[in-house]
Amino acid sequence: MSESLAARAAALDAADELAGLRKLFALDDTVYLDGNSLGALPAHVPGRVADVVNRQWGELRIRSWDESGWWTAPERIGDRIAPLIGAAPGQVVVGDSTSVNVFKAVVGAVRLNADESRTDIVVDATTFPTDGYIAESAARMTGRRLVPVAPADLPSALGPQTAVALVNHVDYRTGRLHDLPSLTAAIHEAGALAVWDLCHSAGALPVGVDGHGVDLAVGCTYKYLNGGPGSPAYLYVAERHQQAFDSPLPGWNSHVDPFAMTGGFAAADGAIRGRVGTPDILSMLALEAALDVWDGVSVDSVRAKSLALTDFFLECVEAYVPRGSVTSLTPAEHAERGSQVALRCADAPAVMEKLIKQGVVGDLRRPDVLRFGFTPLYVGFADAERAAAVLAAVLAPDTA
Repeated sequence: MSESLAARAAALDAADELAGLRKLFALDDTVYLDGNSLGALPAHVPGRVADVVNRQWGELRIRSWDESGWWTAPERIGDRIAPLIGAAPGQVVVGDSTSVNVFKAVVGAVRLNADESRTDIVVDATTFPTDGYIAESAARMTGRRLVPVAPADLPSALGPQTAVALVNHVDYRTGRLHDLPSLTAAIHEAGALAVWDLCHSAGALPVGVDGHGVDLAVGCTYKYLNGGPGSPAYLYVAERHQQAFDSPLPGWNSHVDPFAMTGGFAAADGAIRGRVGTPDILSMLALEAALDVWDGVSVDSVRAKSLALTDFFLECVEAYVPRGSVTSLTPAEHAERGSQVALRCADAPAVMEKLIKQGVVGDLRRPDVLRFGFTPLYVGFADAERAAAVLAAVLAPDTA
């Protein structure tokens, strides 16, 4: 069986139209399945960052704000991310962290939907913790009530009292993909605004924020977009909302005339309203360089490979791993699956430690979930087969 699956992996890799992209990344013989936490380094980024440091900062210094395009980087890079989430230009701005952008989006959405009878902010009860913390603070600040709801129960929880719903596109623990089109439609049917967290979907699957009428969205860039540790996040504000979008963090960078240095705030037009303070240029331009790996890449092709990889990995786990030692939490249905596989496993921390020592890097969510992220730009089918085989060896009963 192992020879058969290994042979199939080799054949699948040989037929993979995205296989050539692997060489664009700085990788070794480790099976790296943690790109859903930190994407691998695109190999050309260090040289580009060296130019930013040595020439743009070291030689041009202050002139680089104009001559090197530092000032316009948040919108320029936003327009490069836009097609990866299905947005037209002019609606995405890059800067700050995901948490800060969640705050802007939720408070901004409440202000857009300012009817005082709409008392509730509905939040995905399974959300990544920071989204819940921010939503709770936003509710206190805006005089609304926070209502945690399981995504499956969201349509029945919506009503005339709902102002905003904040939902994760993919569950970070299980890899479950939530139905963005139908949930957005249900939120709008209730007269509320939809705010989506795309951290675990952008760069792994089509999102379609414009096509599905999403109001606001946020996402990080250090996972499937490979922007580097702590790389700046992004904020999407649909064009129809931009004129009325009232950011709770009006900084000098979002002023219509930043260098006028006036005492009163007047908001700029467009997505620039999502800016706050001075951009973090070093990480911003590292992200811009990293996005080069997406040139000419179809998100639909990425999605097709993601599903094939996760299917194959689950098949290999089923064939190799001792029965009863793991249970998949990841949905079998493609329409409900992101780009990771989550396996419930006893003593998961110790198991992951052993996997890493044997060259298979995933991560875990305590107490008992092993997570394996499949980044189609650089993960292959042989990686999936090897990871399952090593997992099986780690979990095999001690025969000594």
